[in-house]
Amino acid sequence: MARKVGLDRATVIATAARLADRDGLETLTLAQLAAELGVRSPSLYAHVDGLAGLRRALGIIGAEAITVELQTAVAKRRGAPAARAFATELRRFAHEHPGLYAATSVAAAPGDEEHGAALAAPVDVAVRVLRGLDVRENQLIHMARTWRASLHGFVALERAGGFGLPVDIDASFRRMVDVLIAGMVAAN
Repeated sequence: MARKVGLDRATVIATAARLADRDGLETLTLAQLAAELGVRSPSLYAHVDGLAGLRRALGIIGAEAITVELQTAVAKRRGAPAARAFATELRRFAHEHPGLYAATSVAAAPGDEEHGAALAAPVDVAVRVLRGLDVRENQLIHMARTWRASLHGFVALERAGGFGLPVDIDASFRRMVDVLIAGMVAAN
């Protein structure tokens, strides 16, 4: 197979992101990506460090993308309105970019500062939102974990078809967010 002209790291990662969003991060393989790009799998190693390196790159671009979206959603908001906007945007992003969203859930390897910083950025947005709810500093990490786990759990169940009862899922999501906000405010 002839070398594909114009293939670069950005194209490889963008194509991988599209495949991960379409088919799921867990199903993404280098062989599938190579076939999509019209190259042989070994050609990808010039652009990414194997499947682990590809998933790392997806985690970084996913974290960067969701951070921008979350920052935009909460801009000029504070308190409960910011928290609701954050939750709604996270849910939207997870549905529109399920592969990239999944890639942001994988912790960075110890010592990988670039990946770690990228993954920390959306958490920093969440912490700013929680501070706007007057969550005490000594409770921020606990509340951020509660917030993240609850939102992620809802989205994961929703994407898996886990809410089968004929009740408005959007209303359930709004109620969950309101309960979380009330709980964090009350815990102060």
